[in-house]
Amino acid sequence: MNKLINVSSNVDLDDPRFRIKPYQQIVASCTGAFITSVFVTPLDVVKIRLQTQQKAMLSNKCFLYCNGLMDHLCPCTNGKMPDWMKRNGKFKGTFDALLKISETEGIASLWSGLSPTLVLAVPATVIYFVSYEQLRLYLKDTYNKQFKKKGINVEQPFWIPILAGGTARIWAATLVSPLELIRTKMQSQKLSYAEITQTLKIVVRYSGISGLWMGLGSTLLRDVPFSALYWLNYETIKKMYSSQQIFTFNLVAGAVAGSIAAFFTIPFDVVKTHRQIEMGEKEIYSDKPIRSSTTWTIIQRIYYQNGLKGLFTGLVPRLVKVAPACAIMIATFEHGKRFFQSYNAKKAIEFERDVHLLQHKPNNTK
Repeated sequence: MNKLINVSSNVDLDDPRFRIKPYQQIVASCTGAFITSVFVTPLDVVKIRLQTQQKAMLSNKCFLYCNGLMDHLCPCTNGKMPDWMKRNGKFKGTFDALLKISETEGIASLWSGLSPTLVLAVPATVIYFVSYEQLRLYLKDTYNKQFKKKGINVEQPFWIPILAGGTARIWAATLVSPLELIRTKMQSQKLSYAEITQTLKIVVRYSGISGLWMGLGSTLLRDVPFSALYWLNYETIKKMYSSQQIFTFNLVAGAVAGSIAAFFTIPFDVVKTHRQIEMGEKEIYSDKPIRSSTTWTIIQRIYYQNGLKGLFTGLVPRLVKVAPACAIMIATFEHGKRFFQSYNAKKAIEFERDVHLLQHKPNNTK
């Protein structure tokens, strides 16, 4: 029995005999979601503040006639600039933002939006990871079925994690989009729950319930390619180093895969933040609130006013956030999968042993 258990702990996690159940996938993903949210929220606050700062500098421009010889271009506050920008001045970078926010607003401000982040992270992570695993396994089993009949053992094709990851992200992002909007507003400027509630009421009044999903298009434009690239990179790394399936390996593989995906999708992250903040500004400062600009319009405006660099605003804090977040989340999830797989294998072997004993039990009846 011990020999069988040791062998089972080394088999593929996708082995149908010991494959973990959906409720076990839920448990495996919850812990990682909580730890990741607490760890990366300050970095998310900084990233959104930097992107908000860029938007304020671009959207509130005016000409100031200074000395009679030349015009000077400067940002106008005209009441629309967030209070934290007036107190902190311009952030020079990630670490400068961390220090200034801590000094002027208190260390707790770095965890602004943590409550909706936790409420957002747990269901979103559960939906995302369980959907990905279930869809990936379904596609893999369906694809391999034709080969199993011929006795051929094939590896998982590259397109399965791409399709499964992208589809899972669509489901998760759509369901939690209203919470994502609230979290972004709370991190872009220090707002009370009463102010957030008032803003949401105005959104619903002028845009209907669908207004709560404002920015979903740019969110999907960012998250779906990110998810597809992430899972493709991660599954590829796993396949290349299949003998190194340990917690540390999963940390490194998750960080590398997440960093690559984050780099290529950062422009869409900038657009998403601009659209959701712009929504709040239009609802508050316009007599007749209207929907935000389209994704393509925002990309053109950012590129025209600030060049290619503008589309990569917040890249450093995003990478600093995404790399450890992906590392912690995937390592915790994979560790949980291995734990439950070992548990399932042990139960299966004990069941087989009991059946074997019953079948070979001496018949003492006369």
